[in-house]
Amino acid sequence: MKRGAILNKELNEVIASMGHGDWLIVCDAGFPIPEGVRRVDLAVKQDLPDLETVLSLIAGDFIAEKVYFAEQLAEFNSPLHTKIKHIFDGVEMATMPHEQILSEAAKQAKAIVRTGAFDPWGNVILQSGVDLPNWFNKPGVVVPDYYKDKL
Repeated sequence: MKRGAILNKELNEVIASMGHGDWLIVCDAGFPIPEGVRRVDLAVKQDLPDLETVLSLIAGDFIAEKVYFAEQLAEFNSPLHTKIKHIFDGVEMATMPHEQILSEAAKQAKAIVRTGAFDPWGNVILQSGVDLPNWFNKPGVVVPDYYKDKL
């Protein structure tokens, strides 16, 4: 049996397939997933699983370089906003219009993970990064200024 917190085969495959800069969306139960985008459907019933649980598990196996969420989240769902900031502490955060997440961003995502969450504005984009300490650990490799701050 696999070691680690995530047991779902499809979710493990999606995380393993992510490359630097790819987008993984973790969404609520009502998110309109476009045709042609890989879907990992974890939803069982209302709030099972919830966003906090799924995001926490993914954060343990996934290197997020940047996290995007709806501009409205902080104002209209501050508990979820706080949870996201806690789960991805130290990761760059950015907002975008919710409509853009539902449309353009959804089409650009490499995969979308659907939870059972009934959470307003509960759609989070995780931009894949790299393990910087291991990426730049070979003798003679120079770390660009852009990455020095992140190391």
